[in-house]
Amino acid sequence: MKNYLEIKQIIKSFKKKITVEGDKSISIRWVLLSSLSKKRSISNNLLKSEDVLNAIKCVKILGSKVKIRKTRCEIIGSGLEDKFKKRVLLNAGNSGTLGRLILGLLVNTKNKVKLIGDKSLSKRDFYRVTKPLKKFGVKFFSNEKKLPIIMRGSSNPKSINYFEKKGSAQCKTSIMLAALKSNGTTNIKAKKSRNHTELLFKHLNIPIKIKKTKNYDFISVKGVNSINSLNYNIPGDISSCAFLMVLTILSKNSKLIIKNININPTRTGIIMILKKMGASIKTFNRRKYKGELIGDIIVQSSKNLKALNCPIKYNSSAIDEFLIIFLVAAKAKGISHFKELSELNKKESPRLIWGSKILNYMGIKNTLTKKSIKIYGNPKLRLNKSITIKNFLKDHRVFMMSTIAALTFGGFWKIYDLNSIKTSFPSFLKKIEYLKG
Repeated sequence: MKNYLEIKQIIKSFKKKITVEGDKSISIRWVLLSSLSKKRSISNNLLKSEDVLNAIKCVKILGSKVKIRKTRCEIIGSGLEDKFKKRVLLNAGNSGTLGRLILGLLVNTKNKVKLIGDKSLSKRDFYRVTKPLKKFGVKFFSNEKKLPIIMRGSSNPKSINYFEKKGSAQCKTSIMLAALKSNGTTNIKAKKSRNHTELLFKHLNIPIKIKKTKNYDFISVKGVNSINSLNYNIPGDISSCAFLMVLTILSKNSKLIIKNININPTRTGIIMILKKMGASIKTFNRRKYKGELIGDIIVQSSKNLKALNCPIKYNSSAIDEFLIIFLVAAKAKGISHFKELSELNKKESPRLIWGSKILNYMGIKNTLTKKSIKIYGNPKLRLNKSITIKNFLKDHRVFMMSTIAALTFGGFWKIYDLNSIKTSFPSFLKKIEYLKG
């Protein structure tokens, strides 16, 4: 079977309703938290991507019992105490979320654990979590900055005080999971980032206090002896939804309604940015579900898109969507400027660099630095050349960005690593076919 996608023509206009698969961030957190409860936890619409399935494999190795039936998943966890009696090997695959969070979960392991990942994950920074975990009493027997990592927890994890400076929800959550198993209260001063873990802790009645200021959240988590089961209907993922939104914005005479999407304010930077660029996007049917804000999104073809000097306050809440935002900037009139995006180069691939490369292939002038990119938009651009995209470390978002570019700007595209979408959005191409009618 070929491992590339060929696209030779622009998508025709469409008017459709659609849903997308479950939120990846919440799905992984549901799996890990459910593994800490001895009671049965049930989820519906759990994302069955490779990242989430790897999370399930890891918690099964650590003693959880798991049943999956179509869109329903059940987990009976092994509790908070360390129960496995031998050294184990855990594979996080391509998932930075899983890899960094599960290290926090292992803070009280009595035996050594080796954590590995794929080629892409093995290039990414883990010191942001190993550094605070050492303060809990975790010992590392390998390079602490990159995978593979060999570690052993403490029989008596101690609470800590920590300043999380990067705005990394993964780092913050890793510390919070470790805090559950520690003695006393752990205090975190955290730069603003997505808050799914805090909302889940509140729903589970875990002792947590949160004080919000303009730039930081002050979070206190008290260690516990047990946690409740976690039953959850997981909403659609806005990061997956974003590619279909931009496909609609850049297509002619098109309209799309996307149902039941997680529009948590720490995740909706994409909506705020695109609105500022003149895109037609509205949310409706908004409601709260276990602390999360859920809603439906209506998006339409948008003419007269305008450039944006993007406020950095949106960076954290749009960090996974900037590649697709760059395509809107390519179509906008004027020069768009996106700053302080060095974190993009620490993702599955160096995304800031890849965003610039793809724009160059398309003939869109851009100026790249280590932290920023200026994009000189061309509203009249129509491609009539061949473009090949490959060797991007199988980054699912690079693949999807390239697909949307091909469907909206034209040209003759050959996009490799077809299976990369299994990481986060396995049904992506099926959704595209549905919209193509």
